[in-house]
Order: sequence, then C-alpha cells, then structure tokens
Amino acid sequence: MDGLLQAFGEAFDDLPTYTGRRPDAAYLRRLLASDGFIALVAVQGGAVVGGLAAYELQKYEQARSEIYLYDLAVLAAHRRRGIATALIERLKAVAAERGAWVVFVQADTGPEDAAAIALYDRLGTRSEVLHYDIAVCRGT
Repeated sequence: MDGLLQAFGEAFDDLPTYTGRRPDAAYLRRLLASDGFIALVAVQGGAVVGGLAAYELQKYEQARSEIYLYDLAVLAAHRRRGIATALIERLKAVAAERGAWVVFVQADTGPEDAAAIALYDRLGTRSEVLHYDIAVCRGT
C-alpha cells in the first residue's frame, strides 16, 4: 500500500493527498482485510509502477454487487505498455469471482483525463452522468 500510495501521488501530481497524511499500518491492514476494498498493483523491478483501488458495493435491489474503480494510475515512465489495461482485466476477473455484475468508473471531462477516457472507451460503454459532491457537516 505504501508503494501504491506513492505511485498515485506521483502519477496524479498530488503527493500531499496520497502521502501527506498516510494511514497507519493497522488502518491499512483493516482496509486490506475488508471484503469491500480491492487493491491491485503492477510491480517492476521490485517497485510499484501502477495500480488501482476499487470498492465492492453490495446492492439492495438484487443479490449482486458492483465494483467501483476509484483510482487507477500508472507512472509516466511506464505508460503505453498495457499496464492499465492489464490491471482492469484483473479487476474484471476479481469482480467475476465475487459475483459482481459490472465494474464502473468515473472520469473527469478535462484534458487531464483524456488518456483515461480513451482507455475506458475501448473497454466499456460510456454513460453520460452528472456527479455531485455533497459536503458532510462535522461538529466543531
């Protein structure tokens, strides 16, 4: 997980978010042991060069689940080698093992996500949706 967080921080050019307040080992062990979280990594030469984080969402209307691909990144020096596609293909296999009926992912429409959108267009069916962030009120 340390390597994955570092890779996300570098690939997304956002080290503070992914490494600045890194969870402790106990938290990460609980997360990795949970049924609802999936982490996959691509390793080359002993270093994480890419990976993904996903969540299994149990549905209520039918006895099935969906997999939400939350983050996917490959370090710049390792892109265009099929790593992201291989990670998604492995996630699809994990989803099938768990009985999930679909893997879904969100992409931003800005130029920074153009490569991701091209990848997802090759692998899936696009749905035009809106995304809203609803703030959570916290006591002060």
